[in-house]
Amino acid sequence: KITKKKKKVKNKTKVYEATLLVKFITKKPGSLPPHVAAAVNGVALCGTLAGQLFFGWLGDKLGRKKVYGITLIMMIVCSVASGLSFGNKAKGVMTTLCFFRFWLGFGIGGDYPLSATIMSEYANKKTRGAFIAAVFAMQGVGILAGGFVALAVSSIFDKKFPAPTYAVNRALSTPPQADYIWRIIVMFGALPAALTYYWRMKMPETARYTALVAKNIKQATQDMSKVLQVELEMEERAEDIVQDPRLNYGLFSKEFAKRHGLPLLGCTSTWFLLDIAFYSQNLFQKDIFSAIGWIPKAATMNGIHEVFMIARAQTLIALCSTVPGYWFTVAFIDIMGRFAIQLMGFFMMTVFMFAIAFPYDHWIKPDNRIGFVVMYSLTFFFANFGPNATTFIVPAEIFPARLRSTCHGISAATGKAGAIVGAFGFLYAAQPQDKTKTDAGYPPGIGVKNSLIMLGVINFVGMLFTFLVPEPKGKSLEELSGETEVEK
Repeated sequence: KITKKKKKVKNKTKVYEATLLVKFITKKPGSLPPHVAAAVNGVALCGTLAGQLFFGWLGDKLGRKKVYGITLIMMIVCSVASGLSFGNKAKGVMTTLCFFRFWLGFGIGGDYPLSATIMSEYANKKTRGAFIAAVFAMQGVGILAGGFVALAVSSIFDKKFPAPTYAVNRALSTPPQADYIWRIIVMFGALPAALTYYWRMKMPETARYTALVAKNIKQATQDMSKVLQVELEMEERAEDIVQDPRLNYGLFSKEFAKRHGLPLLGCTSTWFLLDIAFYSQNLFQKDIFSAIGWIPKAATMNGIHEVFMIARAQTLIALCSTVPGYWFTVAFIDIMGRFAIQLMGFFMMTVFMFAIAFPYDHWIKPDNRIGFVVMYSLTFFFANFGPNATTFIVPAEIFPARLRSTCHGISAATGKAGAIVGAFGFLYAAQPQDKTKTDAGYPPGIGVKNSLIMLGVINFVGMLFTFLVPEPKGKSLEELSGETEVEK
Protein backbone atom coordinates (compact mmCIF):
# COMPACT_ATOMS: atom_id res chain seq x y z
CA LYS A 1 0.00 0.00 0.00
CA ILE A 2 3.09 2.18 0.05
CA THR A 3 2.70 2.91 -3.64
CA LYS A 4 -0.89 4.13 -3.68
CA LYS A 5 -0.33 6.65 -0.87
CA LYS A 6 2.92 8.20 -1.99
CA LYS A 7 2.02 8.62 -5.63
CA LYS A 8 -0.85 10.89 -4.72
CA VAL A 9 1.41 13.22 -2.76
CA LYS A 10 4.17 13.69 -5.31
CA ASN A 11 2.06 15.31 -7.99
CA LYS A 12 1.80 18.39 -5.77
CA THR A 13 5.30 19.31 -6.89
CA LYS A 14 4.48 19.25 -10.60
CA VAL A 15 1.77 21.84 -10.55
CA TYR A 16 3.21 23.81 -7.65
CA GLU A 17 6.08 24.93 -9.88
CA ALA A 18 3.56 26.53 -12.24
CA THR A 19 2.66 29.23 -9.69
CA LEU A 20 3.10 32.96 -10.10
CA LEU A 21 6.32 34.89 -10.67
CA VAL A 22 6.31 38.49 -9.49
CA LYS A 23 5.82 40.88 -12.39
CA PHE A 24 8.54 43.47 -12.02
CA ILE A 25 8.61 47.01 -13.35
CA THR A 26 7.83 47.32 -17.06
CA LYS A 27 6.84 50.19 -19.27
CA LYS A 28 3.26 49.05 -18.89
CA PRO A 29 2.27 47.43 -15.60
CA GLY A 30 0.64 44.03 -15.27
CA SER A 31 2.65 42.05 -17.80
CA LEU A 32 6.13 40.78 -18.46
CA PRO A 33 7.92 41.84 -21.66
CA PRO A 34 7.39 39.25 -24.42
CA HIS A 35 10.97 37.99 -24.47
CA VAL A 36 10.99 37.55 -20.68
CA ALA A 37 7.64 35.74 -20.64
CA ALA A 38 8.78 33.53 -23.52
CA ALA A 39 12.02 32.65 -21.76
CA VAL A 40 10.53 31.89 -18.34
CA ASN A 41 7.60 29.86 -19.68
CA GLY A 42 9.33 28.39 -22.71
CA VAL A 43 12.34 26.81 -21.03
CA ALA A 44 10.16 25.03 -18.48
CA LEU A 45 7.85 23.63 -21.16
CA CYS A 46 10.76 22.58 -23.38
CA GLY A 47 12.47 20.93 -20.43
CA THR A 48 9.28 19.07 -19.57
CA LEU A 49 8.88 17.84 -23.14
CA ALA A 50 12.47 16.60 -23.26
CA GLY A 51 12.12 14.93 -19.86
CA GLN A 52 8.97 13.11 -20.89
CA LEU A 53 10.68 11.59 -23.91
CA PHE A 54 13.97 10.77 -22.21
CA PHE A 55 12.70 9.37 -18.92
CA GLY A 56 9.83 7.60 -20.64
CA TRP A 57 12.37 5.71 -22.74
CA LEU A 58 14.70 5.21 -19.78
CA GLY A 59 11.89 3.82 -17.63
CA ASP A 60 11.47 0.95 -20.09
CA LYS A 61 15.22 0.34 -20.30
CA LEU A 62 16.33 0.54 -16.66
CA GLY A 63 13.10 -0.01 -14.77
CA ARG A 64 10.49 2.29 -13.29
CA LYS A 65 11.89 2.44 -9.76
CA LYS A 66 15.46 3.42 -10.64
CA VAL A 67 14.44 6.26 -12.90
CA TYR A 68 11.67 7.41 -10.56
CA GLY A 69 14.23 8.32 -7.91
CA ILE A 70 16.28 10.36 -10.37
CA THR A 71 13.33 12.53 -11.35
CA LEU A 72 12.52 13.18 -7.70
CA ILE A 73 16.04 14.37 -6.90
CA MET A 74 16.01 16.65 -9.94
CA MET A 75 12.74 18.24 -8.83
CA ILE A 76 14.00 18.89 -5.31
CA VAL A 77 17.40 20.27 -6.31
CA CYS A 78 16.15 22.40 -9.20
CA SER A 79 13.20 23.81 -7.22
CA VAL A 80 15.59 25.11 -4.59
CA ALA A 81 18.14 26.23 -7.18
CA SER A 82 15.48 28.16 -9.11
CA GLY A 83 14.66 30.13 -5.98
CA LEU A 84 18.36 30.85 -5.46
CA SER A 85 18.91 32.15 -9.00
CA PHE A 86 21.71 34.70 -9.00
CA GLY A 87 23.46 37.29 -11.13
CA ASN A 88 25.03 40.74 -11.01
CA LYS A 89 22.17 42.18 -13.05
CA ALA A 90 18.57 41.29 -13.79
CA LYS A 91 19.58 39.52 -17.00
CA GLY A 92 21.99 37.36 -15.03
CA VAL A 93 19.25 36.34 -12.61
CA MET A 94 16.93 35.53 -15.51
CA THR A 95 19.63 33.45 -17.19
CA THR A 96 20.27 31.28 -14.15
CA LEU A 97 16.54 31.06 -13.43
CA CYS A 98 15.86 29.82 -16.95
CA PHE A 99 18.70 27.31 -16.69
CA PHE A 100 17.33 25.78 -13.50
CA ARG A 101 13.74 25.93 -14.75
CA PHE A 102 14.70 23.88 -17.78
CA TRP A 103 16.15 21.12 -15.62
CA LEU A 104 13.25 21.41 -13.20
CA GLY A 105 10.93 20.87 -16.15
CA PHE A 106 13.13 17.98 -17.28
CA GLY A 107 12.61 16.22 -13.95
CA ILE A 108 8.90 17.01 -13.87
CA GLY A 109 8.57 15.69 -17.41
CA GLY A 110 10.00 12.35 -16.35
CA ASP A 111 7.43 12.08 -13.61
CA TYR A 112 4.55 11.97 -16.09
CA PRO A 113 5.21 8.59 -17.75
CA LEU A 114 6.73 6.99 -14.66
CA SER A 115 4.00 7.85 -12.15
CA ALA A 116 1.23 6.80 -14.54
CA THR A 117 2.99 3.60 -15.57
CA ILE A 118 3.87 2.55 -12.03
CA MET A 119 0.33 3.01 -10.80
CA SER A 120 -1.18 1.22 -13.79
CA GLU A 121 1.12 -1.76 -13.23
CA TYR A 122 0.35 -1.99 -9.52
CA ALA A 123 -3.43 -1.57 -9.73
CA ASN A 124 -6.03 -4.19 -10.59
CA LYS A 125 -8.33 -3.88 -13.58
CA LYS A 126 -11.44 -3.00 -11.57
CA THR A 127 -10.03 0.11 -9.88
CA ARG A 128 -7.03 0.91 -12.08
CA GLY A 129 -8.63 3.98 -13.63
CA ALA A 130 -9.49 5.50 -10.26
CA PHE A 131 -5.99 4.97 -8.89
CA ILE A 132 -4.24 6.53 -11.90
CA ALA A 133 -6.78 9.36 -11.83
CA ALA A 134 -6.06 9.89 -8.12
CA VAL A 135 -2.36 10.28 -8.92
CA PHE A 136 -3.23 12.91 -11.50
CA ALA A 137 -5.79 14.55 -9.20
CA MET A 138 -3.03 15.46 -6.78
CA GLN A 139 -2.14 18.17 -9.29
CA GLY A 140 -5.23 19.88 -7.95
CA VAL A 141 -3.74 19.80 -4.47
CA GLY A 142 -0.60 21.31 -5.97
CA ILE A 143 -2.61 24.07 -7.62
CA LEU A 144 -4.31 24.95 -4.35
CA ALA A 145 -1.06 24.70 -2.38
CA GLY A 146 0.67 27.02 -4.82
CA GLY A 147 -2.23 29.45 -4.67
CA PHE A 148 -2.44 29.48 -0.87
CA VAL A 149 1.32 29.93 -0.47
CA ALA A 150 1.27 32.78 -3.00
CA LEU A 151 -1.63 34.38 -1.11
CA ALA A 152 0.05 34.00 2.26
CA VAL A 153 3.47 35.24 1.18
CA SER A 154 2.17 38.19 -0.86
CA SER A 155 -0.25 39.18 1.93
CA ILE A 156 2.54 39.19 4.53
CA PHE A 157 4.88 41.19 2.30
CA ASP A 158 2.13 43.61 1.30
CA LYS A 159 1.52 44.48 4.95
CA LYS A 160 5.17 44.41 5.96
CA PHE A 161 6.45 46.51 3.05
CA PRO A 162 3.70 48.95 1.97
CA ALA A 163 4.29 50.54 -1.41
CA PRO A 164 2.50 53.15 -3.54
CA THR A 165 0.52 52.13 -6.59
CA TYR A 166 2.10 52.16 -10.03
CA ALA A 167 0.13 55.26 -10.98
CA VAL A 168 1.48 57.17 -7.96
CA ASN A 169 5.12 56.13 -8.16
CA ARG A 170 6.25 53.75 -10.88
CA ALA A 171 9.70 53.09 -9.42
CA LEU A 172 8.60 52.47 -5.84
CA SER A 173 5.47 50.44 -6.69
CA THR A 174 7.56 47.26 -6.55
CA PRO A 175 9.77 47.39 -3.43
CA PRO A 176 13.12 45.54 -3.42
CA GLN A 177 11.74 42.99 -0.95
CA ALA A 178 9.34 41.76 -3.65
CA ASP A 179 12.26 39.80 -5.07
CA TYR A 180 11.90 37.36 -2.19
CA ILE A 181 8.27 36.54 -2.96
CA TRP A 182 8.76 34.50 -6.10
CA ARG A 183 11.86 32.86 -4.62
CA ILE A 184 9.95 31.66 -1.56
CA ILE A 185 7.05 30.40 -3.66
CA VAL A 186 9.30 28.48 -6.05
CA MET A 187 11.49 26.94 -3.34
CA PHE A 188 8.47 25.86 -1.32
CA GLY A 189 7.66 23.55 -4.21
CA ALA A 190 10.56 21.31 -3.22
CA LEU A 191 8.82 20.38 0.03
CA PRO A 192 6.19 17.89 -1.23
CA ALA A 193 8.79 16.19 -3.41
CA ALA A 194 11.19 15.84 -0.48
CA LEU A 195 8.45 14.39 1.71
CA THR A 196 7.97 11.48 -0.71
CA TYR A 197 11.67 10.58 -1.05
CA TYR A 198 11.69 7.83 1.59
CA TRP A 199 8.57 6.15 0.22
CA ARG A 200 9.82 6.20 -3.34
CA MET A 201 13.07 4.57 -2.33
CA LYS A 202 11.24 1.85 -0.40
CA MET A 203 8.99 0.99 -3.32
CA PRO A 204 9.84 -2.27 -5.15
CA GLU A 205 9.99 -2.47 -8.93
CA THR A 206 6.62 -3.19 -10.51
CA ALA A 207 5.94 -6.90 -10.96
CA ARG A 208 4.93 -6.45 -14.56
CA TYR A 209 8.22 -4.81 -15.48
CA THR A 210 10.21 -7.47 -13.63
CA ALA A 211 8.29 -10.34 -15.24
CA LEU A 212 7.60 -9.06 -18.75
CA VAL A 213 10.60 -6.81 -19.42
CA ALA A 214 13.38 -7.93 -17.07
CA LYS A 215 12.04 -11.51 -17.47
CA ASN A 216 12.53 -12.46 -13.84
CA ILE A 217 9.25 -14.11 -12.86
CA LYS A 218 10.51 -15.35 -9.50
CA GLN A 219 11.50 -11.85 -8.39
CA ALA A 220 8.23 -10.46 -9.73
CA THR A 221 6.27 -12.90 -7.58
CA GLN A 222 8.21 -11.84 -4.49
CA ASP A 223 7.67 -8.16 -5.25
CA MET A 224 3.94 -8.65 -5.74
CA SER A 225 3.60 -10.06 -2.25
CA LYS A 226 5.16 -6.87 -0.86
CA VAL A 227 2.70 -4.51 -2.46
CA LEU A 228 -0.61 -5.81 -3.78
CA GLN A 229 -2.01 -8.49 -6.04
CA VAL A 230 -2.38 -8.06 -9.78
CA GLU A 231 -4.66 -9.89 -12.19
CA LEU A 232 -4.32 -13.66 -12.26
CA GLU A 233 -4.24 -13.51 -16.04
CA MET A 234 -0.80 -11.96 -15.93
CA GLU A 235 0.55 -14.37 -13.35
CA GLU A 236 -0.71 -17.42 -15.23
CA ARG A 237 0.49 -16.34 -18.67
CA ALA A 238 3.67 -14.46 -17.75
CA GLU A 239 6.08 -17.28 -18.58
CA ASP A 240 4.53 -17.85 -22.01
CA ILE A 241 4.55 -14.13 -22.72
CA VAL A 242 8.20 -13.81 -21.78
CA GLN A 243 9.21 -16.71 -23.98
CA ASP A 244 7.14 -15.89 -27.08
CA PRO A 245 9.38 -14.06 -29.61
CA ARG A 246 6.37 -12.91 -31.63
CA LEU A 247 5.48 -10.42 -28.91
CA ASN A 248 8.90 -8.76 -28.78
CA TYR A 249 8.36 -6.32 -31.65
CA GLY A 250 9.92 -2.87 -31.37
CA LEU A 251 8.48 0.62 -31.30
CA PHE A 252 9.29 1.32 -34.95
CA SER A 253 8.26 -2.08 -36.28
CA LYS A 254 5.40 -2.81 -38.68
CA GLU A 255 3.85 -5.04 -36.04
CA PHE A 256 3.70 -2.16 -33.55
CA ALA A 257 2.18 0.12 -36.18
CA LYS A 258 -0.40 -2.54 -36.99
CA ARG A 259 -1.35 -3.22 -33.37
CA HIS A 260 -0.89 0.16 -31.70
CA GLY A 261 -0.45 2.79 -34.41
CA LEU A 262 -3.97 4.22 -34.35
CA PRO A 263 -4.29 4.16 -30.54
CA LEU A 264 -0.95 6.01 -30.27
CA LEU A 265 -2.19 8.55 -32.81
CA GLY A 266 -5.37 8.93 -30.77
CA CYS A 267 -3.44 9.47 -27.53
CA THR A 268 -0.97 11.94 -29.00
CA SER A 269 -3.46 13.97 -31.03
CA THR A 270 -6.02 14.36 -28.25
CA TRP A 271 -3.35 15.33 -25.71
CA PHE A 272 -1.85 17.80 -28.19
CA LEU A 273 -5.19 19.48 -28.88
CA LEU A 274 -6.24 19.45 -25.23
CA ASP A 275 -3.06 21.18 -24.09
CA ILE A 276 -3.37 23.90 -26.72
CA ALA A 277 -6.74 24.81 -25.24
CA PHE A 278 -5.94 24.13 -21.60
CA TYR A 279 -2.63 26.03 -21.39
CA SER A 280 -3.94 28.91 -23.49
CA GLN A 281 -6.93 29.28 -21.23
CA ASN A 282 -4.69 29.37 -18.17
CA LEU A 283 -2.34 31.94 -19.70
CA PHE A 284 -4.91 34.61 -20.42
CA GLN A 285 -6.84 34.05 -17.22
CA LYS A 286 -5.51 37.39 -16.00
CA ASP A 287 -6.89 39.19 -19.06
CA ILE A 288 -10.31 37.64 -18.50
CA PHE A 289 -10.26 38.44 -14.78
CA SER A 290 -9.37 42.03 -15.61
CA ALA A 291 -12.13 42.27 -18.22
CA ILE A 292 -14.83 41.19 -15.76
CA GLY A 293 -13.46 43.33 -12.94
CA TRP A 294 -12.12 40.58 -10.66
CA ILE A 295 -8.69 42.20 -10.81
CA PRO A 296 -8.31 45.99 -10.70
CA LYS A 297 -6.25 47.71 -13.37
CA ALA A 298 -2.55 47.08 -12.81
CA ALA A 299 -1.79 50.80 -12.52
CA THR A 300 -4.06 51.04 -9.47
CA MET A 301 -2.04 48.46 -7.51
CA ASN A 302 1.53 47.97 -6.39
CA GLY A 303 3.46 44.92 -7.56
CA ILE A 304 2.98 42.85 -4.42
CA HIS A 305 -0.75 43.50 -4.18
CA GLU A 306 -1.12 42.50 -7.83
CA VAL A 307 0.37 39.10 -7.01
CA PHE A 308 -2.17 38.71 -4.22
CA MET A 309 -5.14 39.66 -6.40
CA ILE A 310 -4.17 37.35 -9.27
CA ALA A 311 -3.46 34.47 -6.90
CA ARG A 312 -6.81 34.99 -5.20
CA ALA A 313 -8.74 34.86 -8.48
CA GLN A 314 -6.86 31.83 -9.78
CA THR A 315 -7.19 29.95 -6.50
CA LEU A 316 -10.92 30.61 -6.37
CA ILE A 317 -11.39 29.22 -9.89
CA ALA A 318 -9.29 26.18 -8.96
CA LEU A 319 -11.21 25.58 -5.74
CA CYS A 320 -14.64 25.81 -7.35
CA SER A 321 -14.05 24.09 -10.69
CA THR A 322 -10.61 22.69 -11.45
CA VAL A 323 -10.13 20.57 -8.32
CA PRO A 324 -13.69 19.14 -8.21
CA GLY A 325 -13.23 18.09 -11.84
CA TYR A 326 -10.23 15.94 -10.93
CA TRP A 327 -12.12 14.07 -8.22
CA PHE A 328 -15.23 13.58 -10.31
CA THR A 329 -12.96 11.68 -12.68
CA VAL A 330 -11.64 9.56 -9.81
CA ALA A 331 -15.20 8.75 -8.74
CA PHE A 332 -16.68 7.92 -12.14
CA ILE A 333 -13.90 6.71 -14.45
CA ASP A 334 -14.32 3.02 -13.64
CA ILE A 335 -18.09 3.38 -13.97
CA MET A 336 -18.43 5.52 -17.10
CA GLY A 337 -15.17 4.53 -18.76
CA ARG A 338 -12.34 6.62 -20.19
CA PHE A 339 -13.84 7.07 -23.65
CA ALA A 340 -17.16 8.44 -22.40
CA ILE A 341 -15.52 10.88 -19.99
CA GLN A 342 -13.08 12.17 -22.60
CA LEU A 343 -15.77 12.57 -25.26
CA MET A 344 -18.08 14.30 -22.79
CA GLY A 345 -15.29 16.58 -21.59
CA PHE A 346 -14.29 17.75 -25.06
CA PHE A 347 -17.95 18.25 -26.01
CA MET A 348 -18.78 20.30 -22.92
CA MET A 349 -15.59 22.36 -23.26
CA THR A 350 -16.60 23.13 -26.84
CA VAL A 351 -20.12 24.13 -25.82
CA PHE A 352 -19.06 26.38 -22.94
CA MET A 353 -16.19 27.93 -24.90
CA PHE A 354 -18.56 28.94 -27.69
CA ALA A 355 -21.16 30.05 -25.15
CA ILE A 356 -18.56 32.40 -23.66
CA ALA A 357 -16.94 33.51 -26.91
CA PHE A 358 -19.78 34.48 -29.24
CA PRO A 359 -21.62 36.75 -26.74
CA TYR A 360 -18.32 37.83 -25.13
CA ASP A 361 -19.26 41.52 -25.14
CA HIS A 362 -22.43 40.60 -23.26
CA TRP A 363 -20.59 38.64 -20.57
CA ILE A 364 -18.06 41.34 -19.69
CA LYS A 365 -20.76 43.84 -18.74
CA PRO A 366 -20.88 44.39 -14.95
CA ASP A 367 -24.35 42.87 -14.51
CA ASN A 368 -23.37 39.64 -16.28
CA ARG A 369 -20.02 38.93 -14.66
CA ILE A 370 -21.28 36.23 -12.30
CA GLY A 371 -22.71 34.28 -15.22
CA PHE A 372 -19.43 34.65 -17.06
CA VAL A 373 -17.42 33.29 -14.13
CA VAL A 374 -19.76 30.29 -13.84
CA MET A 375 -19.44 29.50 -17.56
CA TYR A 376 -15.69 30.00 -17.54
CA SER A 377 -15.32 27.79 -14.46
CA LEU A 378 -17.29 25.01 -16.13
CA THR A 379 -14.75 24.83 -18.96
CA PHE A 380 -12.08 24.01 -16.36
CA PHE A 381 -14.36 21.56 -14.59
CA PHE A 382 -15.01 19.57 -17.76
CA ALA A 383 -11.36 19.74 -18.77
CA ASN A 384 -10.47 17.86 -15.60
CA PHE A 385 -13.62 15.74 -15.55
CA GLY A 386 -12.65 14.98 -19.11
CA PRO A 387 -9.60 14.92 -21.39
CA ASN A 388 -7.07 16.54 -19.06
CA ALA A 389 -7.33 13.45 -16.86
CA THR A 390 -8.05 10.74 -19.43
CA THR A 391 -5.17 11.71 -21.73
CA PHE A 392 -2.88 11.04 -18.76
CA ILE A 393 -4.55 7.74 -17.86
CA VAL A 394 -5.11 5.88 -21.14
CA PRO A 395 -1.50 5.80 -22.48
CA ALA A 396 -0.46 3.99 -19.28
CA GLU A 397 -2.95 1.20 -19.98
CA ILE A 398 -3.03 0.25 -23.65
CA PHE A 399 0.60 -0.37 -24.66
CA PRO A 400 2.90 -3.38 -24.01
CA ALA A 401 4.89 -3.41 -20.76
CA ARG A 402 8.27 -3.11 -22.50
CA LEU A 403 7.07 0.04 -24.35
CA ARG A 404 4.50 1.39 -21.89
CA SER A 405 6.59 4.14 -20.33
CA THR A 406 8.04 5.14 -23.70
CA CYS A 407 4.62 5.45 -25.35
CA HIS A 408 3.25 7.41 -22.41
CA GLY A 409 6.25 9.71 -22.66
CA ILE A 410 5.64 10.21 -26.39
CA SER A 411 1.97 11.00 -25.75
CA ALA A 412 2.81 13.40 -22.92
CA ALA A 413 5.55 15.12 -24.94
CA THR A 414 3.14 15.63 -27.84
CA GLY A 415 0.76 17.19 -25.37
CA LYS A 416 3.50 19.46 -24.13
CA ALA A 417 4.17 20.50 -27.72
CA GLY A 418 0.54 21.57 -27.79
CA ALA A 419 1.12 23.50 -24.58
CA ILE A 420 4.01 25.34 -26.24
CA VAL A 421 1.79 26.19 -29.22
CA GLY A 422 -0.92 27.40 -26.88
CA ALA A 423 1.42 29.26 -24.55
CA PHE A 424 3.14 31.25 -27.26
CA GLY A 425 0.54 31.34 -30.01
CA PHE A 426 -2.33 32.52 -27.85
CA LEU A 427 -0.11 34.74 -25.72
CA TYR A 428 0.11 36.87 -28.84
CA ALA A 429 -3.28 36.02 -30.33
CA ALA A 430 -5.23 37.12 -27.25
CA GLN A 431 -3.80 40.65 -27.43
CA PRO A 432 -6.40 43.33 -28.31
CA GLN A 433 -6.74 44.34 -31.95
CA ASP A 434 -6.25 47.96 -30.89
CA LYS A 435 -2.47 48.46 -30.62
CA THR A 436 -2.92 51.11 -27.92
CA LYS A 437 -4.45 48.51 -25.59
CA THR A 438 -1.91 45.70 -26.00
CA ASP A 439 0.47 44.65 -23.24
CA ALA A 440 3.90 46.27 -23.40
CA GLY A 441 6.01 44.86 -26.22
CA TYR A 442 3.24 42.85 -27.87
CA PRO A 443 1.83 43.44 -31.35
CA PRO A 444 -1.94 43.57 -31.85
CA GLY A 445 -3.67 40.19 -31.85
CA ILE A 446 -7.14 38.87 -32.59
CA GLY A 447 -8.46 39.56 -29.09
CA VAL A 448 -9.76 37.33 -26.31
CA LYS A 449 -13.14 36.76 -28.00
CA ASN A 450 -11.70 35.38 -31.24
CA SER A 451 -9.10 33.41 -29.31
CA LEU A 452 -11.87 31.70 -27.34
CA ILE A 453 -13.66 30.84 -30.58
CA MET A 454 -10.47 29.24 -31.91
CA LEU A 455 -10.10 27.24 -28.70
CA GLY A 456 -13.68 26.04 -29.07
CA VAL A 457 -12.86 24.73 -32.55
CA ILE A 458 -9.76 22.99 -31.20
CA ASN A 459 -11.84 21.30 -28.50
CA PHE A 460 -14.29 20.08 -31.15
CA VAL A 461 -11.46 18.56 -33.21
CA GLY A 462 -10.18 16.88 -30.04
CA MET A 463 -13.61 15.31 -29.60
CA LEU A 464 -13.36 13.82 -33.10
CA PHE A 465 -9.90 12.34 -32.50
CA THR A 466 -11.19 10.72 -29.31
CA PHE A 467 -12.76 8.04 -31.51
CA LEU A 468 -9.25 6.69 -32.16
CA VAL A 469 -8.73 5.97 -28.45
CA PRO A 470 -9.73 2.47 -27.23
CA GLU A 471 -11.71 1.86 -24.03
CA PRO A 472 -9.52 0.19 -21.34
CA LYS A 473 -12.29 -0.14 -18.75
CA GLY A 474 -12.55 -3.58 -17.16
CA LYS A 475 -9.65 -5.13 -19.08
CA SER A 476 -6.25 -6.24 -17.83
CA LEU A 477 -3.15 -4.51 -19.16
CA GLU A 478 -2.17 -7.72 -20.95
CA GLU A 479 -5.51 -7.91 -22.75
CA LEU A 480 -5.25 -4.27 -23.79
CA SER A 481 -1.68 -4.53 -25.05
CA GLY A 482 -2.19 -7.87 -26.79
CA GLU A 483 0.38 -9.59 -24.59
CA THR A 484 -2.01 -12.49 -23.96
CA GLU A 485 -2.17 -13.29 -27.66
CA VAL A 486 0.39 -16.06 -27.43
CA GLU A 487 0.76 -18.25 -30.47
CA LYS A 488 0.24 -21.93 -29.78
